[in-house]
Amino acid sequence: MSDAFTKLFAQMLASGQEMARAFNPALEHFDMRAMEKLVPIMPADMLEMWFGKTFNREGLDAKTRLLLTIGAITVQGALAEPQLRMTIRQALEAGATKREIAETIFQMSMFGGLPAMQKALEIAQSVYAEEDEE
Repeated sequence: MSDAFTKLFAQMLASGQEMARAFNPALEHFDMRAMEKLVPIMPADMLEMWFGKTFNREGLDAKTRLLLTIGAITVQGALAEPQLRMTIRQALEAGATKREIAETIFQMSMFGGLPAMQKALEIAQSVYAEEDEE
């Protein structure tokens, strides 16, 4: 690898680690080098997923991608509460309205059931309350 590519890859790796820590504070002390030893190509694959073809493709804006993510997490039910809270905050930052978030969650009742929808709406309400307090 060229020096320029090595430097760029190191910057991408640092950005990926920063993003992972923002998603989950428990990852603050996660050492990506240990992961490289376990699965040598995983860090590169993870960076490609986060910053490359998967999430940075043309066709959908950030708000739409986040609303889709809220839908997917809603269907998972109470298993992913921290991830749902984080994604709702990110969607609001990306310009989604509370109504758009609620409609996305309502739509998922057909796929995840009423309990999953109700739990997701409760989580959204608590995120809105937290946002209002700030």
